[in-house]
Amino acid sequence: MNQAQQTNDSFRDKVATVDKKGKRIWIFPQKPEGKLYNLRKLVTVFYLVVFFGLPFVKYDGHPLFLINILERRFILFGQIFWPQDFFIFALGMIVFIVFIALFTSVFGRVFCGWACPQTIFMEMIFRKVEFFIDGNAAQQKMLKAAPWNADKILKRTSKWIAFWLLSFLIANTFLAYIIGADELIKMVEEPFFDHLGTFISLAVFTTVFFFVYLWMREQVCTVICPYGRMQGVLLDKNSVVVAYDYVRGEPRGKFHKNEERTTGDCIDCVQCVKVCPTGIDIRNGTQLECTNCTACIDACNKMMDAVGLPTGLIRYASENNIAKKRPWVFTLRAKAYTLVMVILLAVEAWLLMSRTDVNVTILRTPGQLYQEQPDNHMSNLYSYKVLNKTFKDKQVDLRLESPKGEIKLVGETDVRIPKQGIVSGTMFIYLSNSDVTKRKTPLKIGVYENGKKISTINTSFLGPFK
Repeated sequence: MNQAQQTNDSFRDKVATVDKKGKRIWIFPQKPEGKLYNLRKLVTVFYLVVFFGLPFVKYDGHPLFLINILERRFILFGQIFWPQDFFIFALGMIVFIVFIALFTSVFGRVFCGWACPQTIFMEMIFRKVEFFIDGNAAQQKMLKAAPWNADKILKRTSKWIAFWLLSFLIANTFLAYIIGADELIKMVEEPFFDHLGTFISLAVFTTVFFFVYLWMREQVCTVICPYGRMQGVLLDKNSVVVAYDYVRGEPRGKFHKNEERTTGDCIDCVQCVKVCPTGIDIRNGTQLECTNCTACIDACNKMMDAVGLPTGLIRYASENNIAKKRPWVFTLRAKAYTLVMVILLAVEAWLLMSRTDVNVTILRTPGQLYQEQPDNHMSNLYSYKVLNKTFKDKQVDLRLESPKGEIKLVGETDVRIPKQGIVSGTMFIYLSNSDVTKRKTPLKIGVYENGKKISTINTSFLGPFK
């Protein structure tokens, strides 16, 4: 804890963007610049290319990535998944949560500043548009306080239209992830009233995005997003976060040219506060509002260079790095998270590798008893359902493997399943009376495709009481 915190820790009792009366304090951050900001630009370019381009990328004539919640059909990197594969997604979500816990406990909230869609779109797109139309931070403040004259009306209208169009583009891209790019293009080309419900939904989501980026802004990160609240239980003194080196920086003092400095290296220029998109003072220590965007690092390094002091007064570091000059250590908690994540990843990988392209369900028809057949045989009636999870037509064979017997399909000679289709039907299983020694005889049915066994179905054969 630094000296400022020791004397006044009241900043933790409130949100930086809300005053004592509960009124919103509007943030006008200065435009950041520096090495880390340039690196964030490169990350943003890659992010946007992937985000806007992925729905239009196809593999073997089908979307590479599709999350069709409406039809419960998901395509991930060319592989199609159905509700029967939900357990794989459920485990995947658990792995993701554990990864978040591990990543945050070690590296803090760096995801928020570098990869979160809210931050990417707000700080790297919408904020840039705002700087272009409304000017820098000082000009934005003046414009907000100015009366509604022709200049303000023009700028506000231009910004709202630009924000709305960007929000509409984002909403359409999200829709493309759900229904597919081809369907989206088809909707645009067809008459408006043929897809009225979809267009209404699209307008609603566009309005939500518009409202978030025009008005909510940093409130999403500081008030709504639960991830920021998680930091309190996930971070410890060994977690690497954007931190102010109070050992080196305190006590603060203004810089005077040609002086022999007797205070700390912090010249109290407040540039780190002015560029912060959530309005906090990083010198107060780690705060839930900090998204690790590194704008304060660039601003501080620029000022340190200007006055001839070493850079790195604000940097990525842990509390123990600063207070005890201790190098970063891989803590026991981080090791435990890593072990759990490795186990979960191994299970997830095994599930993905053992997943079959054809899902077969065989159930004995309820309410049906066994049937006596000629030549000392008896039969049971079963229903089967076969799901083809691929983009190609499939044909499978059902073979009774244990005990010896025979399978006869009703009305069919084989089981053919169209691509992404479901086929259901009925069949009889015949067993010799000598093999039916108890009320329920276990059966093993092999599912074969092109002579290769792809799965085994376990069921039972109902016989007479003995």
